[in-house]
Formats: sequence, structure tokens, C-alpha cells
Amino acid sequence: MILRLALSLLLVVPSVLSQAGSAYTDPDNGISFWGYTDPVHQVTYGYVFPPLAASGSAQSNEFIGEIVAPIATKWAGVSPGGSMLQNLLLVVWPNGNSIVRSARYSTDYVQPTAMTGPVLTDLPSTTVNSTHWKWVYRCVNSWPIAGGTKSIPVDGFGVPAWVYSSVGVDNPTDPQSTFLEHTDFGFFGLDYSAAHVSQELYDKWKTGGTGGPSPTTTTTTTTTTTQPPVTATPYDYIVVGSGPGGLVAADRLSETGKKVLLLERGPPSTWETGGRYGPTWTEGHNLTKFDVPGLFESMFNDGNVFWWCKDINVFAGCLTGGGTSINGASVLYFLPPYSDFAPTTGWPTSWGNHAPYTAKMVARLPSTDAPSTDGKRYLEQTFDVASTLLKGQGYQQVTINDNPDWKDHAFGYSAYNFVKGKRTGPVATYLRTSMARKNFTFKNYVYVLNVVRTGAQITGVKTNDTSLGPGGIIPLTPNGRVVLSAGSFGSPRILFRSGIGPTDMLNLVKNDATASPNLPPQAQWINLPVGYNVSDNPSINLVFTHPSYLKSGAGVFSQGSPRLNFWRAYSGSDGKTRWLQGTVRPGAASVTTSFPYNVSNIFTITAYLSTGITSRGRIGIDAAMTARALVGPWFTDPIDKAVLIQGLNDIVSNIKSVPGLTLITPDNTTTISDYGTVAGKAVVDENTKVFNTNNLFVIDASIIPQMPMSNPHAAIMSAAEQGVARILALSGGP
Repeated sequence: MILRLALSLLLVVPSVLSQAGSAYTDPDNGISFWGYTDPVHQVTYGYVFPPLAASGSAQSNEFIGEIVAPIATKWAGVSPGGSMLQNLLLVVWPNGNSIVRSARYSTDYVQPTAMTGPVLTDLPSTTVNSTHWKWVYRCVNSWPIAGGTKSIPVDGFGVPAWVYSSVGVDNPTDPQSTFLEHTDFGFFGLDYSAAHVSQELYDKWKTGGTGGPSPTTTTTTTTTTTQPPVTATPYDYIVVGSGPGGLVAADRLSETGKKVLLLERGPPSTWETGGRYGPTWTEGHNLTKFDVPGLFESMFNDGNVFWWCKDINVFAGCLTGGGTSINGASVLYFLPPYSDFAPTTGWPTSWGNHAPYTAKMVARLPSTDAPSTDGKRYLEQTFDVASTLLKGQGYQQVTINDNPDWKDHAFGYSAYNFVKGKRTGPVATYLRTSMARKNFTFKNYVYVLNVVRTGAQITGVKTNDTSLGPGGIIPLTPNGRVVLSAGSFGSPRILFRSGIGPTDMLNLVKNDATASPNLPPQAQWINLPVGYNVSDNPSINLVFTHPSYLKSGAGVFSQGSPRLNFWRAYSGSDGKTRWLQGTVRPGAASVTTSFPYNVSNIFTITAYLSTGITSRGRIGIDAAMTARALVGPWFTDPIDKAVLIQGLNDIVSNIKSVPGLTLITPDNTTTISDYGTVAGKAVVDENTKVFNTNNLFVIDASIIPQMPMSNPHAAIMSAAEQGVARILALSGGP
């Protein structure tokens, strides 16, 4: 899981956001704003706009805004357009009794720089006192700006983003000061079309005037036609989430002829699923961005990244296919070794024989390490250079998926599950066969809030879509079952909102005005360690240059960016074995170096710790119902860090033996060492059923007790094959 934070634009149904902005009046200046107060940090973000232009005319490109924050807020910022990339970014912090602010811009997830064009004017009610600071401002020439800056949707619905930091900027007196990445961020839905006032009132406020009428809601008399009440369709199985676990589960459940409903909160992805978003050169070829393997890196620098979840504060995919449709780790396809399901890694003994279930997966998803339709491999200079480096350390070249258990001093060509040069995965296999069945229903844009529960019995799910049932509730048949496959962050949040989990999380739900009414009575709460015992790969990028690298050729986009993968086992000082995985790919996500270099000559080796790591974290929610890592799972055990640093040093130990190879990140100013820097264990039983429930199951990455040996795509699907077989074997079902 990548835990770099993102700001991005929501292009789906607004009601999937529990955080919604509304009208309010600032008591100090009488200005009517439309905005939101984050319940976690108590920071308020507000906007107001001049009147909407007549139809067909250009809208005004200015607005008045404010940020009101407790003094503990070291700096804050907003993106009214909802994305960090190619959008207006406003950053502000207090300096003594003054406010320091700037307009910034970025085309990548790096430090935003000064933006030319916007003119910021501080309005008189801007202030700093002993408890709070407030910035009230007018922003003119906000859009469009050369370079592709996105406009604010002033005549429609938008999802503005905010950022917060508890760490001060580097130079508080300098409006262009650098700073560390924000410590938190979020989004809220806002009806921009309502956030407008008369020109007279706006002109008064923009010149420093105060007061005026409070925000009002226009009441329109209409003639309505009584509609028949919504009738809900009951299902034998409701599967929540269309990631790898959910797609496998839904397909196998629908094979039985039972009535199955699969719900996905996000939009379509590939062309086959109804997606249409892609670069212009794919037009006429029935391809989207999610079909083309070579476009993975662009998932992180596109100005319209609608595929990321907006209420999870890490990168998580909310679209058909989940992470398998976007994540570079999901284009890699490594069959699980025995250790991925061994009792020593936390699995029940009965799960140890994964081979039949992995074989079922491979029958649907064969692997290849030469995915181009012409049989050629492209941009393999990185393979040639890295293999020379590794052979000097005693590594042997293998065909990776021919022997999944050989994971020590082994390397080979990266393996994928692409077909005919396109990303395949569970979307083009498991979902495709499901969609052909009349007993299977799939719906996008349906956000599941909680399961409907009376004691141990689940009777349905509550969603944001009231067309599917009264109050958005979709019922189960009398013996029906719910399978949660919403991912490592999504499934725990649904459990919390259903009264299942640690008491501190359930009390947050109880205190939320929107979620509380759907929470079972406290006497029916189920205290389970949901969100505990979380592990994740710590990873470090080493960036190199080599003069032989990078020549172009046909078929480049038929491959993902990885070209070579390698593994090595290490024994830690605690006597436990930890495995290091390396991925070699052309280019670099970022370069920090004092050395001169040719950008066309660089490549990256990313080193991960996987199976055997002992550090653990915790996943939970905050007062805004945002899913987040409450305790980071990286290096809580210092031995994990020591092993990773040893692995990094080993990778570069014989660099001088490869002519022309130079390590540029880290450079000679940073050492490898400097650079690299539970309550219970079970929520589900060995049949994936949530303890103390009769008919609630979880099949996704959140049930995997230990990091798999390699990228988890295949391990999750193999686990899903076994998990769904166990569900079907249980008595008492539909």
C-alpha cells in the first residue's frame, strides 16, 4: 500500500461523501460563506462567489474565502478545485501577529511552487490572537492559468480539498517557504452553484465591508406527482467492493445460481466495464487509461485523478477493479509460495494447502513475462544492468512463476497477467464471466455505509442509493449473506459503522450525527480487534544512472514499468527470517541529488521488506469518519529497519563492478542508514466469518495476517478462491 497522500477531484455521485459543506455566516465580519469545519482539527474552510453569469457567458474567476484555525495549526491550505495537480493551491500560516500566504501550483506530487496570475488581497477581518488565526481573502484571476489549471465548478457541485499540518514551515517570514508534507488532508462536498450572492453584496465584502443578509434557501412552489414507494430486491449474497477479493468472490458465488449483488462505490475503469477516460492517442481503439499497462506511472500525475478514494487518507482505489485497475503492484503477478499461507505466518492450519485454489486462479489468469503481442521485451537496458549487479552478489536468474518457492538470491523478468498487451486481472476474467449470468447484478456508484444488523444476524446493507430500497437499504433473503471486500481501510470502516470493532472506534461512530442513527444499540456492540495487527511494506528507492539506458521501441506500453524483480532472505538479530524484494524499473518518481545527471539515463531499484516483518500498526477512523492509519506499521520494530538497511547496503555493495553505474539517490551527502529511515489478533474465523455474527464475512487484503512474499495481487485472489469455497461449504446458507 502506498501511503503518499493525494488530493484529487471527485467525478462521481456527491452523496458518497459523508463530509458535506453548508452555508454559514462569520460572526466577526458578517460575510456569508459556504464551507465546512473539519471535526478533527476544528479548522473552517469557506467560500463565496459573485453572481453566476448568464447562460453561455464566462463565469467570474474570483471569489472570497476564509480559513479559520486553532493556533495549534502551523499551516493549512486549500484546493478549491479538489486536486493538488494543475489546480490553484492556497497555503497560509501565522507568523507572530501576521498572516503569511501564497498561491501555488504543481504538476506533480512535489513541493508546490509560486503560481503567477492569482492576486490575493487580505480583507480586514484577517487576524491572529492567542487561540486562533483567521485568514479572510479575496482571490482574483483564480483560473484559467497557462499550463492547464483546472477551473472551479462554480455553477455545479464540487469537492474542494483541504490540508493541515501540525509541523511549522521552514521560514515563516517567507511566503514561498518550503515545508514538509501536510500531516492530514481531506475533502468535503460543496454545492458551488448555491455559494453566490448579489453583485452589490459581493462588491461590499470584497472592498472590506461587513454585514449583510444571512444565507437563505430559496423556496420554490412546485407541483409534485406521488411516486410509488421503492421496492427493494432481496439478494442471496451481497458483495461489497469490486477489488480482487470481491470480484473473485462474486464470480464464484454467482456460479452456484444464487442471486448475487456486487456493489462498487466508484466509477467504471476499463473500456469493457464502461470506462472512457484515456489519452487522446487511445481514441478509436476501445482503450482507457486503465487498459494500457504502460500508463501506470501517469496515475500519479494526472490532473483528474478521480480513481482515488476521497474519504481514506492514503492512496486507495475506488473504481471497478479497485487497486488491480490502477496500482503498479497489481500489474505485477507473482504466484504465492507456500509461506504466504503457512501457519507460521498466522494462517489457520487448514489454509496451508493453497495449491488447488491458486491453480483455479491461474486457470483464469495465466502469467507472462513477455506481454507484448510481438513477443519482444522493450526497454530492457535496466534488466541488463541490474542483472549484472545482482549476479555479482550470488543471485541466479529464474523464471519467477515457474518456481514460486525460490525466493532467496533469485531474480528474473517481471511477471504480469496481461493479455494481448492489455491489463487483464480479475476485471477481464472473473467480472466478465459474472456479468454474463442473469442471476448476477453489478452496480457502480453505490456506497455502503454499514450492514443492517440485529444482534448476530445481518439482514441487509445500508447504502447511499435510495433507488435500491427504502432509505437505501438492500435486504438479504432469509438465509442470505454479506461479504465485505472493500479493502484494508473500507471493510474496517463498514464494520465500525455496524457496531463491530474496538470501543473507541464505535464511540466515534456514536458521536457522529449522520452515522449514529444506523448504529446498533450499545448492548449489541461486538468488541473485536478490527484494524489491529496491520502490516505494510517499508520501501526505499535507490536511483541510478547508466549510459546504456533508454532507447525507444514499439510495444513499450504493452508492459508495466517494472522490468526485473529479485528476492533475498535475511536473518535478523532476533533470529527471524525476513525477505527483501526488489523491483527495477526505468526512470524515477523523484530524484534528490547533488550530482549532475542525464534524466534519460536514470533507473530505480525499489527495495521492500515483505514476509517476516514484525512491525505492526493500526487502522481506524477519525471523527469525520475518514479511514486512516492510526498507528503507522513501519519500523515499530527497529530490527525491521536494520534488515532493510542491510539489504540496501548489499544492493550497492558491488556497484563499482558495473562500469558506468552511478548511485545518485542517495548521493554523497546522505548515508544509506540516514536515507532508510495489539488487542487480540482475529476478527474472522477460518471460514472468513466475522466472530459473533451469523452471516457476515470478509474477503480482502484485511484478512491476510502477514505480508505476502511479493506484490499481494495474486495472494489476495488465491485467498479469495479459498475463502469463497469455505463460505459455500458452510451449512445454513441460501
